[in-house]
Amino acid sequence: MVSAMEARIVSFPSAQPAVRIAGDRIDVDRVALTDGPLAAWLAAQPADDHAILVERALRIGLTALQSVGVTLNVDAVRAEFERFADQSRAANEKAAAALEQVLRTNFGDGDGRLPRTLEVFLGDRGKLRSMVEELFDPNRRESAIGRISTMLESYFDGDGSRLARLLDPTRLGSPLHQFRAEVADGFKEIRDKLVALEAAQVARAGERERSAAKGGDFEDLLEGMLGEIARGANDLLERCGTEAGDAGRSKKGDFVLTLDPDVARGCELRVVIEAKDRKMSGREMRDELRAAKTNRDAAAALVVFTPAHAPAGIAPFDVRAGDVYAVVDPADPDLTTLQSAVRLARLLALASVRETEAEVDLGEVQASLTAIREALESIRGLKVQLTNIGSTSAGVSAALDKLRDAILAWISRAERELAHSGS
Repeated sequence: MVSAMEARIVSFPSAQPAVRIAGDRIDVDRVALTDGPLAAWLAAQPADDHAILVERALRIGLTALQSVGVTLNVDAVRAEFERFADQSRAANEKAAAALEQVLRTNFGDGDGRLPRTLEVFLGDRGKLRSMVEELFDPNRRESAIGRISTMLESYFDGDGSRLARLLDPTRLGSPLHQFRAEVADGFKEIRDKLVALEAAQVARAGERERSAAKGGDFEDLLEGMLGEIARGANDLLERCGTEAGDAGRSKKGDFVLTLDPDVARGCELRVVIEAKDRKMSGREMRDELRAAKTNRDAAAALVVFTPAHAPAGIAPFDVRAGDVYAVVDPADPDLTTLQSAVRLARLLALASVRETEAEVDLGEVQASLTAIREALESIRGLKVQLTNIGSTSAGVSAALDKLRDAILAWISRAERELAHSGS
């Protein structure tokens, strides 16, 4: 139909080409269109718009022809695609049928290759079951279980096993035999050192016993301990064993402890301290302490013995005839014991100058002294345990700390009683 229309309405005055294409430009000349209605419509339009309208008509016509060509191409593609789809569908159906046949052959419930193979290996009488039974049969020595059992018997069963030989400390060549020998040698060496140490201590003690300087050594030890106690209480300590006192040429009184003036309420209170590393009778000791208090103008006296020369029943300390007796071991000096004795002597000195002495509860002070002595006795017993029982050292050490705190609490209680009486 398009060809017929073109024959009717398009004519060329000559046989020469009337259309030229130059890039994106289309030139048309010598074209005549015979169509009465269209000529009449165009004649009715303004003369200036004729060229524009003809150009638009040509553009619209070519665009319409182009669309018709695309439609024809789409129809051809659709037809070709439908043909290809039919071929693919047929091929897929054929492949599905072949795959189904292969799956049935290999995986069918009854006759499939896989079920038959699995039954051969994993069935009740399969190869795997028989292999496992053979491998783990405990009654067969060649099975894995039999071999493991034999190997374990050789290592762990009976006195002749390898483990028993390795762990037997009496068997020559075993690792523990060498360890046993090393431990025995170590204990022997420790024992020899302890014996030598004890012999040296005994020898030194005998030498010190025979030496005239033993008292001076004991005084040196007490000077260091008393100095630390005095610094903590803000007291003044003087070593005056070689200096004459108020009683002429008398040198009685090895140390003088002058109490803190704030504690003594402005008074000059002194405690005389004697260091004794020799035997003395009770009467001699009382006379010497009385003379020492007079010589040093002291309100109270403290005498410190070594364990070998202390009177019976005073360890670790006691109050006798208004004086404080204490025991300090030079080989194992206990600062807490000496500190408690010094504080008791300070209490007695303070009590001696109270104007309201009748108001002091002596029973309360005596109860404090008794509790302090019991606590220090417990400390001494625990220290013996601590040296003998290494496994309980931590518990014993904690108990010692508690007892030390209890001692200081009882002393503080007695001090409060005296302070209350003087307030």
